[in-house]
Amino acid sequence: MSGNILIIDDEIKLLKLLGMILSQEGFNIKEASNARSALTMLEHHEFDVVLSDVRLPDAFGVDLVKSRKAKYPHLEIILMTAFGNITDAVQAMKNGAYDYLVKGDDNDKIIPLAYRALEKAKDNSSKKIQKGAMPKGFGSVIGSSPLILQAKKLAERVALTDATVLLTGETGTGKEVFAHAIHEAGERNKNSFVAINCSAFSREILESELFGHKAGAFTGAVKDKKGLVEEASGGTLFLDEIGEMPVDLQAKLLRVLETKEFIKMGETKVSRSDFRLIAATNRDLEEEIRHGNFREDLYFRLNIFEIRLPALRERKEDLKALAQNFIDLFSRKMNFSGIKASPEYYKMLEKNDWKGNIRELRNTVERSLILMNGQLLDTDSLPQYAEKPSAAKDSLSMKTLEQEHIRKVLAYTKGNKAEAARLLEIGIATLYRKLEEYDLR
Repeated sequence: MSGNILIIDDEIKLLKLLGMILSQEGFNIKEASNARSALTMLEHHEFDVVLSDVRLPDAFGVDLVKSRKAKYPHLEIILMTAFGNITDAVQAMKNGAYDYLVKGDDNDKIIPLAYRALEKAKDNSSKKIQKGAMPKGFGSVIGSSPLILQAKKLAERVALTDATVLLTGETGTGKEVFAHAIHEAGERNKNSFVAINCSAFSREILESELFGHKAGAFTGAVKDKKGLVEEASGGTLFLDEIGEMPVDLQAKLLRVLETKEFIKMGETKVSRSDFRLIAATNRDLEEEIRHGNFREDLYFRLNIFEIRLPALRERKEDLKALAQNFIDLFSRKMNFSGIKASPEYYKMLEKNDWKGNIRELRNTVERSLILMNGQLLDTDSLPQYAEKPSAAKDSLSMKTLEQEHIRKVLAYTKGNKAEAARLLEIGIATLYRKLEEYDLR
């Protein structure tokens, strides 16, 4: 599988060595010795994977991940450092890095990791946000239940306007999918769609990510930074979990919405940005207003057009179509063919309340394919998903099942513990404890 990789490192000898090694594997390679030239290349070339040093002369690689993932969501980024730093590693993964390597210790991992990152990027490309990458309209919205058709109809109508949209509903109901669809069906689809989860950052980092900053604005601000509000000019800004935004930043957002003007951190000059806002929340914002956690004036500004997305348990008639879509998606990703699901498999899925909604269903199907024997998905593909009617297993057998489950997932991820923890839906620390307990180190 060929792919395009951008390598960024100011150590020229290492840069050339990595370029030669990956070129011999069949990858198309471009090289950059600093962030400035790398950003220029990203603007003018299509890349699948970026392999970047953390400490660049003009940027910090961990911060670079967040901004590039916002602009090029299909891109997979692997960070390298000469100094193992667990804080940087955690922040890199949180910002969307595919993985994090320590130079010297992981030379043997770079090639297989590059292949896995490329595979992930190819899968992402079907959902790529750049111009012409996603189908116009709502082809990505799956389902024919009355509630989803109603939400889809409202979204199709508001997409033709420039109105602010508030998407509400439980976590995992597909709010970002709807936001993408609204953007792609609207007149701003030739420009950027940028997204950020307001719950993922501290107050200071969130302000910097949204509005940008000048060098020296705070400790660690070593260079000027362009914020997502500015990146979204002419396009769409999607603020997920807006109910988590600190109240003082809500005031700054309100000013941008009313005047299209904002001030970067550490700067006095006013900047302008013309963007469409789509916001999403799983909170009851009226309740948050009563508790003083959300500004009423911002709520009125956001709630011009609200679309409630139904929970999966409210649209179970769509469950089979959604599951089949994920079976097809992950079958292609895993190079499987002819995969089918038994009626009992679907019945078992229907018994779940799906508290995590579509996101939980997606993860369940992906794990099922990893655990599948042969080419048939059946109830045995879901050993930890639900207790089977005649399976009153004791704690010992449950531990055996859990051990085998973890073993299979680690085999699938080729030892990538961060990816395994994601698939298992547990924290990385929990995974390490399980590996110790079951002697799977």
